[in-house]
Amino acid sequence: MLIILPPSETKSLDGPGAPLDLARLALPALGPIRQHIADAVVALAARPEECAAALKLGPTQLDDVARNAALWSSPTMPALERYTGVLFDALDAGAMSLSERGRAEERLMIGSALLGAVGAADPIPYYKLSAASRIPGEPTLRALWRPVLGEEIAGLGRGLVVDLRSGGYAALGPVPGAISVTVMSERPDGSRTVVSHFNKHYKGLLARALAVASREPADAHGIARIATSQGMRAEVSGEHAVTLVV
Repeated sequence: MLIILPPSETKSLDGPGAPLDLARLALPALGPIRQHIADAVVALAARPEECAAALKLGPTQLDDVARNAALWSSPTMPALERYTGVLFDALDAGAMSLSERGRAEERLMIGSALLGAVGAADPIPYYKLSAASRIPGEPTLRALWRPVLGEEIAGLGRGLVVDLRSGGYAALGPVPGAISVTVMSERPDGSRTVVSHFNKHYKGLLARALAVASREPADAHGIARIATSQGMRAEVSGEHAVTLVV
């Protein structure tokens, strides 16, 4: 099983690892595109005002321009520790046992505008780039990633793929046959609406349940059973779709 998480705009700074080495990342065939995008990000950061405008950075985020400029020389840390925020708080990798962490690192990938997708243990630097970012003079990130990313992920041959990425990141590299998950809120009258604010929290809880499960599910029904065993209300809403009802 492979669980693809969305990245987070918020990230831990610094890290204990050596600078970015593309050869150490999962999906090595993506190397040339990763190199191209990373070089373009660094070049853009050499023009601070243009960079801030292109990446829509506010006055309190201008340090991210300098951090992008140092992309090739800054320290790294495992992707599972680099990304922070609501989903990763719910995933709570720091509280996993050694055996659970091992299963999680084998099963989890994280989408990335900069790197396409990375393994949970892949050493990556801090960076600022989102799926919606547009680097002046470059094709869109979707145009760069979409022809190859989904195919490379599917080519890993990990069996069932559970895609928890948000729409913008999933569009960078759709994986055929992947299970999608929707979080819905149910009102007292039985009507439902898509959850937005706590969407990442519930997906983080589901990701944790799947990542540490002793047995991998074979289909959407198996995913729903694991979610239910952890106190979640899950419904199979299609061959490739699960709904969490909150």
